[in-house]
Amino acid sequence: MNLRPLAAASALACAFAVLAAPAHAHNHAAAAGGGARVVSTAITEAEVLAAQRAWGDALVAIATAHEREGAAAARRLAEQVIDAAYGYQFGAVLFKPTLTVAPQTFRTTRAGALAYFVGGDPNFPNDSGFALNGWRSVAIQNAAIFIAGDVASTMGNVTLTDRNGRATTVDKTWKFKKDDHGRLRIVVHHSSLPHAPR
Repeated sequence: MNLRPLAAASALACAFAVLAAPAHAHNHAAAAGGGARVVSTAITEAEVLAAQRAWGDALVAIATAHEREGAAAARRLAEQVIDAAYGYQFGAVLFKPTLTVAPQTFRTTRAGALAYFVGGDPNFPNDSGFALNGWRSVAIQNAAIFIAGDVASTMGNVTLTDRNGRATTVDKTWKFKKDDHGRLRIVVHHSSLPHAPR
């Protein structure tokens, strides 16, 4: 079994937090009385864009791990990605995936998010694994980014392209919160297919 693709994907998951926080805000500034340490928890636009790119790269990595190493490898990687990217350690995450249905539309728990991405959970029988659809690239086009201190919200389109070149575009809203380690965590994630007028 070739472990190199899985090792690379695992490294991607472990590096997610670094990509999402390229410049942890512990800055030094010279003051009149000497060097005063300035600590800022404010999110920057660069951090937001890095977190979005990391999410897209992770989705592709999960799909690739599934194809090359199987379902168990994809599940392990998805667990690492969820733990690195989402804020379930804070409590409920407001996650409304693209293709969920009642009574399990909203995935406020880690288990619900994992089931959506990779399936295989009998408690979520309608989930077949969104991340396992052969994704090859993710392109993000923001309509707007709103940053207020340690929280940032984005809204726009995400286009996912699979191994056959088929593209799917979704409307997506994310809210990120910077944690105590300076890493951006997804605390709101709403995704839906664009409205098709009749």
